[in-house]
Amino acid sequence: MENIGSILVVDDDPHALDSISLLLKEYGYHITACSNAEEAFKKLQQAQGFDIVLSDIKMEGISGIELTKRIRAFNNEIPVILMTGYPDMDKAVEAVRIGAFDFIIKPYKNDYLINSIKRALTYYRFIQGGKDYTHHLEEVVRKKTQDLTGALNEVVHRLTVVSEFRDTDTGAHIKRIGLYSSKLAEALEMPRDFIEAIKFASPMHDIGKVGIPDSILLKPGILTKEEFEVMKTHTTIGAEMLSDSPYSGLQMAATIALTHHEKLDGSGYPDGLKGAAIPIESRITMIADLYDALVSRRPYKEPFTHGEAYRIITEGDKRISPEHLDHEVLKSFINISPVFEKIFNANQD
Repeated sequence: MENIGSILVVDDDPHALDSISLLLKEYGYHITACSNAEEAFKKLQQAQGFDIVLSDIKMEGISGIELTKRIRAFNNEIPVILMTGYPDMDKAVEAVRIGAFDFIIKPYKNDYLINSIKRALTYYRFIQGGKDYTHHLEEVVRKKTQDLTGALNEVVHRLTVVSEFRDTDTGAHIKRIGLYSSKLAEALEMPRDFIEAIKFASPMHDIGKVGIPDSILLKPGILTKEEFEVMKTHTTIGAEMLSDSPYSGLQMAATIALTHHEKLDGSGYPDGLKGAAIPIESRITMIADLYDALVSRRPYKEPFTHGEAYRIITEGDKRISPEHLDHEVLKSFINISPVFEKIFNANQD
């Protein structure tokens, strides 16, 4: 079978190591198996060509968390997927903070593991291939102050690694949200610094979904009341992940992550903010994300046309009301809606 990717697998449980290695080989991956983190890190230093590191967290000697820190210091691009048989939200948050691509709970379903690996491989090849979005980020970084440079570097990794590859969204979705938001900000005649900041901050609105269980995040049907309460916590999880950054761009991202589901009439979450109490960057991102969700295909729905999405946003339907949206931002959307259609059509995976 053709080798579709090279994975370094680390687990001090021989049975688990053999089981995972056999599964991944059946899918065509080339596997290098290590029984401890120290051996794995040496192999990573000595050999080129690994696409992904898949490691257990709780191991004798060096833990998977410490291994991830060492890998990040050595190679800040290769995706690291961490696994554990001890579910712990604090560990999940810590894993994301140190740069893990995904966090998988044992026992896992094979398709969840394989889907995570496929997303990680897509991400890594996206980075290695030097697509236009990465080139654009690098160009902006070179032109900005040290503060913005640091923020954009963090955005590249935090956004691309965990924000949208965590579920069914794509790299093109990430790019579109930034473009929609910046165009709305331009139409609102916001300052240039704000326009540039929201272009990079808005795609991180759903980064907190990394803390939502797959059974809820990837559920194709309607969520139960209890499941929806869990889903709503992605706002506070995302804000917590980003709020400790000293960089202004990520401070804006933290604000957006927390408040992008607030509604103008106070019926949103998590805090029921009303009107101007909702930050303008979140009021902008809300419409950008709403439009892209409507015109994109999802496991539970077919895509709406641009015209249908425009009607739903401006007139409402059973779930969406224009009264939920900022009137000035909505007016700007109406004025530049053809630009939204062009952005969507020009930025597909």
